[in-house]
Amino acid sequence: MKVLVLGGTGAIGIHLVRLLSENGIETFVTSRNPKESKNSIKYIQGNAYDIFFLKTILEEHWDAIVDFMIYTTQNFKERVSLFLNATNQYVFLSSARVYANVEPIITENSPRLLDVSDDKEYLKTDEYALAKARQEDILKKSGHKNWTIIRPYITYSENRLQLGILEKEIWLYRVLQGKTIVFSEDIYQKKTTLTYGLDVSKGIASIIGNSKALGEIFQITQNKEESRTWGEIFEKIYVPVMEKYLGHKPKILLLDKEQFLKIPFGKYQIIYDRLFDRSFDNSKIEKYFGTKDFTKHETGLQNCLEKFLRNPQFKNINWHIMSKMDRYTGEISFLTELKSFMQRIKSLHHKIKNKILQ
Repeated sequence: MKVLVLGGTGAIGIHLVRLLSENGIETFVTSRNPKESKNSIKYIQGNAYDIFFLKTILEEHWDAIVDFMIYTTQNFKERVSLFLNATNQYVFLSSARVYANVEPIITENSPRLLDVSDDKEYLKTDEYALAKARQEDILKKSGHKNWTIIRPYITYSENRLQLGILEKEIWLYRVLQGKTIVFSEDIYQKKTTLTYGLDVSKGIASIIGNSKALGEIFQITQNKEESRTWGEIFEKIYVPVMEKYLGHKPKILLLDKEQFLKIPFGKYQIIYDRLFDRSFDNSKIEKYFGTKDFTKHETGLQNCLEKFLRNPQFKNINWHIMSKMDRYTGEISFLTELKSFMQRIKSLHHKIKNKILQ
């Protein structure tokens, strides 16, 4: 079997590629940067967003294509026929963010925001949750049945650790700089579901090549019994690990919704997801893979955080958001933290702008 993985370097993809390879599946992964192929993993250098590059690699027929890329709806329309005609099974990574505010437990048939929202301004956008739902509909109306839709929710790994809407490059970076985490009081109290990327990849691997999964939608998330509030995740899992590492508890400032929304995050991700309670029913994917063995929050998050803290490696820091948070806490970002001259200029610009707005 030959499987093509598009964008397989994230919290789920890196584990899926390894699993497929270990199962003897010839696995091809697109990469913008040159990478050395090894064992049954072969890297194809090129930009998977480039439609001309795509047409080249899709001239070959694939047993399965697993697509982790994020498209605008228009871009997806331009590519969908290429995908469906080039494979026996196109696995499309959607998201459980497509769901509306559903209580108490979400199933694959729960209403989506696209179908029930009456927010006209929101519906005019191609925001992530809406784009994924529209792209699901394109697949359903394609006239093909060789697709499978996967809806994971928040996934974590050794290199991705979230706190609500905050990536580690915000909340954990601030902690390691001795600063206060700025967070939402409302989100802090909401119940969420986090899933280890390896577990999601096991679920995806279980349906690759399975004809019964064609034309079906599966959510692959941690079990509903494992749902926790963000406050519990922070206080019972993150804080003990960081206290052991730092020698003291991290500081956190909780803002009300109006204050928190003034920080330039994804507004719709907050109001149409992180402010919802999220628990999921896994009974459908259970027919293919046992989710009862999924990694528990306490074990998985603790292990990933400990591993990251042993060798912290942050990606790009959003200094605009940092300066907004500093405004609330009265703290400052030292210019020595910024790695480039342009970052220093941008930070100074944001600090001056914030000072004027005060």
